[in-house]
Amino acid sequence: MRSSCEVGAFQQAGLGYEDAGPAVAECIRLAGVDLRDWMRPGETVLLKPNWVKAEHPRHADGWRTVMTGTAVVEAMARLAWGAMEGRGRIVVADAPQTDSSFAAIDACLGLRAMEARLRASGIDASVVDLRQEEWVQRDGVISERRKLAGDPAGYVAFDLAERSEFADHAGAGRYYGADYDAGEVNRHHTGGRHEYLLARTAVEADCVVSIPKLKTHKKTGITAGLKNLVGVNGDKNWLPHHTEFGWQAVGDERPAGDWKMRVERAAARGLRRLNRAVPGLGPLVHGRAHTLGGKIFGETEQVVRSGNWHGNDTCWRMCLDLNKLVLYGRPDGSLGAHRRRYLVLGDGLVAGEGAGPMNPDPVAAGLLLFGTDAASVDAAAATLMGFDAERIPLVREAFRTRGYAVSVGGDWCEVRLRSNRPAWDGRALPDVEETFHFEPHFGWRGILERERPEVAA
Repeated sequence: MRSSCEVGAFQQAGLGYEDAGPAVAECIRLAGVDLRDWMRPGETVLLKPNWVKAEHPRHADGWRTVMTGTAVVEAMARLAWGAMEGRGRIVVADAPQTDSSFAAIDACLGLRAMEARLRASGIDASVVDLRQEEWVQRDGVISERRKLAGDPAGYVAFDLAERSEFADHAGAGRYYGADYDAGEVNRHHTGGRHEYLLARTAVEADCVVSIPKLKTHKKTGITAGLKNLVGVNGDKNWLPHHTEFGWQAVGDERPAGDWKMRVERAAARGLRRLNRAVPGLGPLVHGRAHTLGGKIFGETEQVVRSGNWHGNDTCWRMCLDLNKLVLYGRPDGSLGAHRRRYLVLGDGLVAGEGAGPMNPDPVAAGLLLFGTDAASVDAAAATLMGFDAERIPLVREAFRTRGYAVSVGGDWCEVRLRSNRPAWDGRALPDVEETFHFEPHFGWRGILERERPEVAA
């Protein structure tokens, strides 16, 4: 078996999802991984794709750059079932963004049709929406909340306490989560507590395979294996996404806190309270104010706010905490010393650049990545996208986490590729001219890009 720092990288120009099955198998072979060492007969394997949202704000088929391709997931399911010798259970599950329609996601990806094909082949497979709630948005604000069945297995609460990446972080009391009630996220991250709610399906699985869409991300620089585990949580408002400015304390929601930002944030807080306190009228007023605010303070796709930039020192900590819980979490809410088996298969057949994760432009990269160490796969992804992994805290810090090790490798610069491309094969860091050159999110522009050599005139 090869080192955990070695990552399989299969790339073929023009490779489409119709050829995903053989390509996935070849990528795993390049990584030197025998799935029978990771998945055993009678076990439960969780496949965790990225189903964040079906709608793309600019392109009718833009979802292809946002969500993991079904063909990649199905190929992984069939290979896993073979490794399990036809005995066990495969769960394909995610917690999409709360304001996403699972019906719309299914309409794009054909999830129920995939489930039916797998079952028709004798594979015990199920597709699960792990969320407890789905929101409807109008005019950019939450107007309706619908309760969902959630994870059939239930949920497990954890407290990482001093083993959290937030231990000693100065943002306590000023975190903002995913909902309008900022008090909730701060109740779970104060007084030495750092609590998370995870889907029990992830905690009880014998092996977890993260299958992200490879793309840029406004808060963490990139989305790959590490960021993808946000989708195993049971309540996104337990997750700190950024740290707000206080009257005298510095936050990371944007580069600087001037009077205009304070006015905008004070107004936003009042409108959020109104939204929740006065059903019907509150969302209506909030929505109209949100539209007007975009004209006064700038649209989010043009102005840095809400931690959507390279100075976000919050979101990467939350992502690494979730990775610790998937690796070491137990169904009784404790953490053990034994690591859960955890693999990453990155879908970059059609990747995303620019305003990711929700509004990216397509990159027909024809790329798949596979590895046994999520941090190493993410380092490989960042490098091949043309980015400097050292400048991405989520990747850099994954190799030196507090309390529980996320990576079993040494450092990101020790990662080596095993590839069908000779220019990449065996290389710890491919030359920048041999990689793709993704456009980063505008809040990371000028920070992420690796320097390209000067071309002689």
